[in-house]
Amino acid sequence: MAAYETSRPAPFGAISIFRAVQGFSSVFEMVAGWNDARVTRKALSKLTDRELDDIGLCRGDIEMIGR
Repeated sequence: MAAYETSRPAPFGAISIFRAVQGFSSVFEMVAGWNDARVTRKALSKLTDRELDDIGLCRGDIEMIGR
């Protein structure tokens, strides 16, 4: 009975390209997260003190929201 090896090594450079794409996507995710936090802080900053109190926040809490 014959046995065949079905696994092959990755082509030259495939792992390097995969890591580069993975690194690029992680940078993109970090920038997207930073932008979401920035937009949230900007929207909360436009609210009045009364509106912030209604949702249980004060002005000092806004900066901590994005972190």
